[in-house]
Amino acid sequence: MDATGLAKLLSPDGWALLSALPPYEEARAMVLSDRLRREGIDPELTAAALTQSRLRAKAHAKFDTFADGMLFTPAGLEQATRLTVAAHHARRYVAAGVTKVADLTCGIGADSMAFAGVGLTVLAADTDELTAALATVNLRHFPEAVVRHADGLAIDFAAEGVDGLYADPARRSSGKRLFDPKAYSPPLDSVLALRAQVPALGVKIGPGVPHAALPPDAETQWVSVDGDVVEAGLWFGPLAPDGPGRSSLVLRGTSARVVRDELGGAAPDVGPVGGYFYEPDGAVIRAGLVAQIAHEVSGRLVDGTIAYITSDTLHASDAATGYRVLDTLPFGLKRLRTYLRERNVGRLTIKKRGTAVTPETLRKQLDLHGNEEATIVLTRVAGSQQVIVVERL
Repeated sequence: MDATGLAKLLSPDGWALLSALPPYEEARAMVLSDRLRREGIDPELTAAALTQSRLRAKAHAKFDTFADGMLFTPAGLEQATRLTVAAHHARRYVAAGVTKVADLTCGIGADSMAFAGVGLTVLAADTDELTAALATVNLRHFPEAVVRHADGLAIDFAAEGVDGLYADPARRSSGKRLFDPKAYSPPLDSVLALRAQVPALGVKIGPGVPHAALPPDAETQWVSVDGDVVEAGLWFGPLAPDGPGRSSLVLRGTSARVVRDELGGAAPDVGPVGGYFYEPDGAVIRAGLVAQIAHEVSGRLVDGTIAYITSDTLHASDAATGYRVLDTLPFGLKRLRTYLRERNVGRLTIKKRGTAVTPETLRKQLDLHGNEEATIVLTRVAGSQQVIVVERL
């Protein structure tokens, strides 16, 4: 969508058209487009409205029903923070006593909405004029939020009364994901330099960041939502009250759990497969905190290089998925096929870690046709390839 399409969409007729569209269905989009054009609706307005209808439908995964009153670009939606995660960002600023946040790279305004929603004054900026315009629309219900088409890094924070900073640098170029922080837009080093002016700085980065690249004065927190690792955040100064280090925020449904290293970096034990099996949440694994979960479930690793935990006793964990172990056998295609066919298995869930076997290829090779279902874990146990047959607790 260009500026002309946005202007038409924001007209009274355009906004009314967008509000009147039925829930988006890809299969009916072309038919609906043709009907609107036959009714005399401007083709450019029709295209803009249908594009927004499609993006709003996709945005429900991140914004729930808030999406129905927002405007998006494809790139802006891709990078936007989920509102559930943005709410946790906002709480950090409130807890730190921040009163005015500068959202330096506001995008479509997701984090700014969360900041304003908890009562913070917000100065949001974006270097792209169209994006800033969309953020202005999305923040229209928050009089305490101001959006500027500007370089957020060039703001005079002292003159503006800003006492908290937040940035979400772009990590894609021409649709490709960027892994080098120097290639972010703006570069990560340029953002981090601002903490000399305003110590309360938060920066959203990609979850694949290597531990060696982490600033030593930051709390780095990996975040997962219902098992999907969605981001890592760097938090400085009063936004990191527990001090530098690594943590994970595990969001599952309505529950939230923060996992920190309470063992002083102690390595977990390694031992044989017991009666229960635990798969730590991805955010816990990325943060290097598997030992903490092993301690909580009185468990041990099945292999010193694999982030799978086993225990002899049943424990509930809000940062790991638990299974009951039904059987363990050495890996072998013929042996496994016979085992599963004897149990009439036709639907198989395959989990793996520490093996080159691909689930899709293995599923074809097994050629199962039974009526039962099963879950298997392909992994190393004490260095040898094993199959652990489990059922989810």
